[in-house]
Amino acid sequence: MPTLVIVKYLVTAAVVVVVSEVAKRHEKAGALIASLPLVTLLVLCWLYVEKQPTSRIANHAWYTFWYVLPTLPMFLVFPALLPRLGFWPTLGCCVVLTATCFWGFALLMQRFGIDLL
Repeated sequence: MPTLVIVKYLVTAAVVVVVSEVAKRHEKAGALIASLPLVTLLVLCWLYVEKQPTSRIANHAWYTFWYVLPTLPMFLVFPALLPRLGFWPTLGCCVVLTATCFWGFALLMQRFGIDLL
């Protein structure tokens, strides 16, 4: 496996571990760090380091913006359902909700000339 791929895995995994460790100790700090677009920033850096065309890098950022919007309802529904349903059923409901929001949002955005599917 090439060295760059190994470095990518290690750095990306480290980000996830750091966020989860901070979240265990400080709810707000963990949520703040998790809400930052760290993975997106890493992906943009990896694309740049791997000499991808600027159009591909720009498109990644563009589509990331549009794909984030339909995920936002999940962050309101999850804490409301968690005490009632438990973790796994809540997670399942949120997956279905997010998929439905993605589909509906993609159909809506087609009317404005933005193809997300």
